[in-house]
Amino acid sequence: MSAPGMSVGEVFQLVREGQAETRSDIARLTGLSRTAVSLRVNQLIEHRLVVERAEGGSTGGRPPVRLEFHATGAVVLAAAVGASRAQYAVCDLAGRILASSAVTSDFTEGPDVALRSVVRQLDGLLAAAGRTDADVRGIGVSIPGVVDRVTGRIVSRPVAPGWDKVEVPEVLGARFPVPVVVENDVNVLALAEHQAHPGTDDLVMIKASTGVGVAIIADGRLVRGAVGAAGEIGHTKIGGDRVCRCGATGCLEAYAGGWALARELGVADARAVGDLVRARHPEALRAIRDAGRRIGEVASGVVNLLNPAAIVVSGDIVSDGLVAGIRELTYQQSTDVATRGLTIEASTLDDQAALAACVVMILDDLLSPDAIDNLTSPPSRSARS
Repeated sequence: MSAPGMSVGEVFQLVREGQAETRSDIARLTGLSRTAVSLRVNQLIEHRLVVERAEGGSTGGRPPVRLEFHATGAVVLAAAVGASRAQYAVCDLAGRILASSAVTSDFTEGPDVALRSVVRQLDGLLAAAGRTDADVRGIGVSIPGVVDRVTGRIVSRPVAPGWDKVEVPEVLGARFPVPVVVENDVNVLALAEHQAHPGTDDLVMIKASTGVGVAIIADGRLVRGAVGAAGEIGHTKIGGDRVCRCGATGCLEAYAGGWALARELGVADARAVGDLVRARHPEALRAIRDAGRRIGEVASGVVNLLNPAAIVVSGDIVSDGLVAGIRELTYQQSTDVATRGLTIEASTLDDQAALAACVVMILDDLLSPDAIDNLTSPPSRSARS
């Protein structure tokens, strides 16, 4: 069958990255025989990953033919699902958005209702983009909760009863029988921030929205922990008798989470809290600064333990007052050496950063050399026929 040497997936990377534009380029770069190059290229064409286009300018004989990454040959779906808001997109294989939407969401309705809504939104966007089920290669999903990265199972309820042990890939796969990659929402934001901070390989991402969570980039890699629960600072006990959504008392979230602040200020949700702060409502300004101090108190322990170079804060309740409160207590309660050079700042990414990161996440999974090899191997081809 295939000649030894560069695999189909490795040849695809050469084309995708623009290193090889012709079959001759592939042969020169890899040392593969003409027959082996043709075999690999034909497999990539068959799976709509590469196309050949005739170039103009030939003075006789066959016109020169150029290989291109067939970015429009298929699509991926993305869903950045939050506790109170969700964003969706259909993208081509280069990550270009073909159709997108943003809607309110409510996790308290339970997984059946919420995940049906996800499917409905993705169905509608797929039609709006003029694509069909046959075009879909994979789905990237972020969700607020502890996620088993291998299985996509939620191993801890995110914000409401009924979500524990929900198999998100199984539910979405019943409608779209393609790979589904599920990740914690704060982890997805951390990956986006890491891309936005080149050269900063030790970074802590704080999401202050309906809940409070942390994601950790250490030595350039996302730290998930033994069961995916790294960064769950929202349920760190800080004292007091307020009851948290998790049922315990004294959690950080019960004092600094957007849901708790919304209850305290008499508004609907975390986004409404942010609106009050932007309107300079005196009570909201006091509450948000206090929430920042409480988050900073817990974040100081994270700084002492991990010594990050940067803390980036994102979410619906982020404001100058919240970040100032986090800075105040973090610098006050962390060691001098751990805060040397430490920056604490609000995210400058737009509100589609999580959605974009979901797209990158699924594309990295689908278009890796190993994934392409599995897709183009005879057993995979047989299974998909």
